[in-house]
Amino acid sequence: MQDIAALLQDPSAWIALITLIVMEVVLGIDNLVFISILTNKLPPEQRRPARNIGIALALILRLALLGTAAWIVHLTEPVFELFGHAFSWKDMILIGGGLFLVWKATKEIHHNVDPEEKGEDFIASSANNTLASAIGQILLLDLVFSIDSIITAVGMTPHLPIMVIAVVFAVTVMLVASGPLSAFIERNPTIVMLALGFLMMIGMTLIADGMGFHVPKGYIYAAMAFSALVEILNMLARRKKKKPTAH
Repeated sequence: MQDIAALLQDPSAWIALITLIVMEVVLGIDNLVFISILTNKLPPEQRRPARNIGIALALILRLALLGTAAWIVHLTEPVFELFGHAFSWKDMILIGGGLFLVWKATKEIHHNVDPEEKGEDFIASSANNTLASAIGQILLLDLVFSIDSIITAVGMTPHLPIMVIAVVFAVTVMLVASGPLSAFIERNPTIVMLALGFLMMIGMTLIADGMGFHVPKGYIYAAMAFSALVEILNMLARRKKKKPTAH
Protein backbone atom coordinates (compact mmCIF):
# COMPACT_ATOMS: atom_id res chain seq x y z
CA MET A 1 0.00 0.00 0.00
CA GLN A 2 2.87 2.39 0.81
CA ASP A 3 4.43 1.72 -2.60
CA ILE A 4 1.15 2.50 -4.38
CA ALA A 5 0.69 5.68 -2.33
CA ALA A 6 4.22 6.76 -3.23
CA LEU A 7 3.51 6.11 -6.92
CA LEU A 8 0.35 8.23 -6.78
CA GLN A 9 2.45 11.17 -5.53
CA ASP A 10 5.17 10.72 -8.15
CA PRO A 11 4.63 12.84 -11.33
CA SER A 12 7.01 10.65 -13.33
CA ALA A 13 4.85 7.62 -12.51
CA TRP A 14 1.76 9.38 -13.91
CA ILE A 15 3.66 10.30 -17.08
CA ALA A 16 4.81 6.71 -17.46
CA LEU A 17 1.24 5.46 -16.91
CA ILE A 18 -0.27 7.77 -19.55
CA THR A 19 2.48 6.95 -22.05
CA LEU A 20 2.09 3.24 -21.42
CA ILE A 21 -1.71 3.37 -21.77
CA VAL A 22 -1.43 5.15 -25.13
CA MET A 23 1.17 2.63 -26.31
CA GLU A 24 -0.91 -0.37 -25.21
CA VAL A 25 -4.06 1.00 -26.88
CA VAL A 26 -2.19 1.64 -30.14
CA LEU A 27 -0.60 -1.82 -30.08
CA GLY A 28 -4.04 -3.29 -29.40
CA ILE A 29 -5.32 -1.98 -32.75
CA ASP A 30 -3.40 -4.72 -34.59
CA ASN A 31 -4.95 -7.39 -32.42
CA LEU A 32 -8.42 -5.87 -32.71
CA VAL A 33 -8.36 -5.78 -36.53
CA PHE A 34 -7.38 -9.45 -36.62
CA ILE A 35 -10.10 -10.40 -34.11
CA SER A 36 -12.75 -8.47 -36.08
CA ILE A 37 -11.90 -10.13 -39.40
CA LEU A 38 -11.68 -13.59 -37.88
CA THR A 39 -14.91 -13.45 -35.87
CA ASN A 40 -16.92 -11.95 -38.75
CA LYS A 41 -16.53 -15.29 -40.56
CA LEU A 42 -18.36 -17.09 -37.76
CA PRO A 43 -22.16 -17.49 -37.56
CA PRO A 44 -23.76 -14.29 -36.18
CA GLU A 45 -24.66 -15.86 -32.83
CA GLN A 46 -21.02 -16.89 -32.21
CA ARG A 47 -19.31 -13.62 -33.10
CA ARG A 48 -19.80 -11.71 -29.87
CA PRO A 49 -18.85 -14.65 -27.60
CA ALA A 50 -15.74 -15.27 -29.72
CA ARG A 51 -14.68 -11.61 -29.46
CA ASN A 52 -15.33 -11.44 -25.72
CA ILE A 53 -13.57 -14.75 -24.98
CA GLY A 54 -10.61 -13.84 -27.20
CA ILE A 55 -10.15 -10.42 -25.58
CA ALA A 56 -10.65 -11.85 -22.06
CA LEU A 57 -7.95 -14.44 -22.79
CA ALA A 58 -5.71 -11.60 -24.01
CA LEU A 59 -6.14 -9.87 -20.64
CA ILE A 60 -5.44 -13.05 -18.66
CA LEU A 61 -2.41 -13.83 -20.83
CA ARG A 62 -0.92 -10.35 -20.46
CA LEU A 63 -1.44 -10.26 -16.70
CA ALA A 64 0.13 -13.72 -16.42
CA LEU A 65 3.10 -12.57 -18.49
CA LEU A 66 3.45 -9.47 -16.30
CA GLY A 67 3.81 -11.82 -13.33
CA THR A 68 6.80 -13.38 -15.09
CA ALA A 69 8.25 -10.08 -16.33
CA ALA A 70 11.73 -10.96 -15.08
CA TRP A 71 11.66 -14.14 -17.19
CA ILE A 72 10.13 -12.34 -20.21
CA VAL A 73 13.04 -9.88 -20.26
CA HIS A 74 15.45 -12.81 -20.72
CA LEU A 75 13.69 -13.69 -23.98
CA THR A 76 15.73 -10.92 -25.58
CA GLU A 77 19.01 -12.72 -24.86
CA PRO A 78 20.67 -14.33 -27.94
CA VAL A 79 20.06 -18.05 -28.42
CA PHE A 80 21.94 -18.69 -31.67
CA GLU A 81 23.59 -16.75 -34.49
CA LEU A 82 22.82 -17.01 -38.20
CA PHE A 83 24.26 -14.94 -41.06
CA GLY A 84 25.92 -12.63 -38.57
CA HIS A 85 22.70 -11.90 -36.65
CA ALA A 86 22.02 -13.19 -33.13
CA PHE A 87 18.47 -14.51 -32.74
CA SER A 88 16.65 -14.50 -29.38
CA TRP A 89 13.44 -16.26 -28.37
CA LYS A 90 11.63 -12.93 -28.82
CA ASP A 91 12.94 -12.71 -32.41
CA MET A 92 11.75 -16.23 -33.20
CA ILE A 93 8.32 -15.57 -31.67
CA LEU A 94 7.96 -12.36 -33.71
CA ILE A 95 9.03 -14.12 -36.92
CA GLY A 96 6.59 -16.99 -36.25
CA GLY A 97 3.74 -14.59 -35.51
CA GLY A 98 4.57 -12.49 -38.56
CA LEU A 99 4.58 -15.54 -40.85
CA PHE A 100 1.23 -16.62 -39.43
CA LEU A 101 -0.25 -13.15 -40.05
CA VAL A 102 1.07 -13.01 -43.62
CA TRP A 103 -0.25 -16.52 -44.32
CA LYS A 104 -3.66 -15.76 -42.79
CA ALA A 105 -4.03 -12.41 -44.59
CA THR A 106 -2.97 -13.93 -47.92
CA LYS A 107 -5.45 -16.76 -47.50
CA GLU A 108 -8.30 -14.37 -46.67
CA ILE A 109 -7.43 -12.08 -49.60
CA HIS A 110 -7.49 -15.11 -51.90
CA HIS A 111 -10.96 -16.08 -50.64
CA ASN A 112 -12.22 -12.52 -51.23
CA VAL A 113 -10.67 -12.02 -54.66
CA ASP A 114 -11.01 -15.42 -56.38
CA PRO A 115 -14.58 -15.76 -57.73
CA GLU A 116 -14.09 -19.50 -58.22
CA GLU A 117 -13.63 -19.92 -54.46
CA LYS A 118 -17.40 -20.06 -53.91
CA GLY A 119 -17.71 -23.76 -54.59
CA GLU A 120 -17.20 -26.81 -52.42
CA ASP A 121 -13.74 -25.70 -51.27
CA PHE A 122 -15.18 -22.45 -49.96
CA ILE A 123 -17.95 -24.31 -48.11
CA ALA A 124 -15.44 -26.71 -46.59
CA SER A 125 -13.25 -23.76 -45.57
CA SER A 126 -16.20 -21.97 -43.95
CA ALA A 127 -17.13 -25.12 -42.03
CA ASN A 128 -13.67 -25.08 -40.45
CA ASN A 129 -14.29 -21.59 -39.00
CA THR A 130 -15.59 -22.87 -35.69
CA LEU A 131 -15.70 -20.96 -32.43
CA ALA A 132 -12.85 -23.06 -31.01
CA SER A 133 -10.57 -22.57 -34.02
CA ALA A 134 -11.23 -18.81 -34.03
CA ILE A 135 -10.41 -18.52 -30.33
CA GLY A 136 -7.29 -20.65 -30.85
CA GLN A 137 -6.03 -18.34 -33.61
CA ILE A 138 -6.85 -15.25 -31.54
CA LEU A 139 -4.93 -16.70 -28.59
CA LEU A 140 -1.92 -17.42 -30.81
CA LEU A 141 -1.75 -13.80 -31.97
CA ASP A 142 -2.47 -12.61 -28.40
CA LEU A 143 0.69 -14.40 -27.31
CA VAL A 144 2.84 -12.71 -29.97
CA PHE A 145 1.46 -9.21 -29.38
CA SER A 146 1.47 -9.67 -25.59
CA ILE A 147 5.14 -10.63 -25.40
CA ASP A 148 6.08 -7.67 -27.59
CA SER A 149 4.03 -5.19 -25.55
CA ILE A 150 5.20 -6.57 -22.17
CA ILE A 151 8.87 -6.31 -23.14
CA THR A 152 8.25 -2.72 -24.27
CA ALA A 153 6.37 -1.95 -21.04
CA VAL A 154 9.16 -3.36 -18.86
CA GLY A 155 11.61 -1.14 -20.72
CA MET A 156 9.48 1.95 -19.98
CA THR A 157 8.81 1.51 -16.27
CA PRO A 158 9.94 -0.84 -13.47
CA HIS A 159 6.65 -0.48 -11.56
CA LEU A 160 4.33 -3.48 -11.90
CA PRO A 161 1.11 -1.64 -10.76
CA ILE A 162 1.57 0.88 -13.60
CA MET A 163 1.94 -1.91 -16.14
CA VAL A 164 -1.13 -3.75 -14.80
CA ILE A 165 -3.32 -0.61 -14.92
CA ALA A 166 -2.17 0.16 -18.48
CA VAL A 167 -2.88 -3.40 -19.68
CA VAL A 168 -6.33 -3.54 -18.04
CA PHE A 169 -7.25 -0.15 -19.50
CA ALA A 170 -6.07 -1.09 -23.02
CA VAL A 171 -7.92 -4.42 -23.00
CA THR A 172 -11.08 -2.68 -21.74
CA VAL A 173 -10.86 -0.29 -24.70
CA MET A 174 -10.46 -3.30 -27.01
CA LEU A 175 -13.54 -4.93 -25.48
CA VAL A 176 -15.66 -1.79 -25.95
CA ALA A 177 -14.41 -1.10 -29.49
CA SER A 178 -14.52 -4.68 -30.81
CA GLY A 179 -18.28 -4.74 -31.48
CA PRO A 180 -18.55 -1.43 -33.40
CA LEU A 181 -15.36 -2.18 -35.37
CA SER A 182 -16.57 -5.65 -36.37
CA ALA A 183 -19.96 -4.24 -37.43
CA PHE A 184 -18.29 -1.47 -39.43
CA ILE A 185 -16.04 -3.95 -41.25
CA GLU A 186 -19.02 -6.21 -42.00
CA ARG A 187 -21.09 -3.33 -43.42
CA ASN A 188 -18.26 -2.16 -45.67
CA PRO A 189 -16.71 -5.02 -47.71
CA THR A 190 -13.94 -2.79 -49.12
CA ILE A 191 -12.74 -2.19 -45.56
CA VAL A 192 -12.07 -5.93 -45.27
CA MET A 193 -9.45 -5.77 -48.04
CA LEU A 194 -7.88 -2.70 -46.44
CA ALA A 195 -7.79 -4.41 -43.04
CA LEU A 196 -6.24 -7.54 -44.59
CA GLY A 197 -3.62 -5.32 -46.18
CA PHE A 198 -2.94 -3.87 -42.72
CA LEU A 199 -2.52 -7.37 -41.29
CA MET A 200 -0.07 -8.30 -44.04
CA MET A 201 1.94 -5.12 -43.40
CA ILE A 202 1.96 -5.79 -39.65
CA GLY A 203 3.07 -9.38 -40.30
CA MET A 204 5.96 -8.19 -42.49
CA THR A 205 6.90 -5.67 -39.78
CA LEU A 206 7.02 -8.43 -37.15
CA ILE A 207 9.23 -10.54 -39.43
CA ALA A 208 11.52 -7.55 -40.08
CA ASP A 209 11.79 -6.87 -36.32
CA GLY A 210 12.62 -10.50 -35.69
CA MET A 211 15.33 -10.36 -38.37
CA GLY A 212 16.89 -7.30 -36.74
CA PHE A 213 15.48 -4.62 -39.05
CA HIS A 214 13.51 -2.33 -36.76
CA VAL A 215 10.69 -0.41 -38.44
CA PRO A 216 9.45 2.57 -36.37
CA LYS A 217 5.85 1.90 -35.36
CA GLY A 218 4.98 5.54 -36.05
CA TYR A 219 5.53 5.02 -39.77
CA ILE A 220 3.33 1.93 -39.79
CA TYR A 221 0.41 3.56 -37.98
CA ALA A 222 0.73 6.76 -40.01
CA ALA A 223 0.43 4.70 -43.22
CA MET A 224 -2.56 2.83 -41.78
CA ALA A 225 -4.26 6.08 -40.74
CA PHE A 226 -3.68 7.65 -44.17
CA SER A 227 -5.03 4.57 -45.98
CA ALA A 228 -8.08 4.48 -43.71
CA LEU A 229 -8.72 8.19 -44.37
CA VAL A 230 -8.56 7.67 -48.15
CA GLU A 231 -10.97 4.72 -47.90
CA ILE A 232 -13.41 6.76 -45.78
CA LEU A 233 -13.36 9.52 -48.43
CA ASN A 234 -14.03 6.86 -51.10
CA MET A 235 -16.98 5.55 -49.08
CA LEU A 236 -18.44 9.05 -48.73
CA ALA A 237 -18.02 9.63 -52.48
CA ARG A 238 -19.79 6.35 -53.31
CA ARG A 239 -22.70 7.20 -51.02
CA LYS A 240 -23.15 10.61 -52.65
CA LYS A 241 -23.21 8.99 -56.08
CA LYS A 242 -25.87 6.52 -54.94
CA LYS A 243 -28.25 9.18 -53.61
CA PRO A 244 -29.33 10.64 -57.00
CA THR A 245 -29.84 7.10 -58.33
CA ALA A 246 -32.07 6.25 -55.37
CA HIS A 247 -34.17 9.38 -55.93
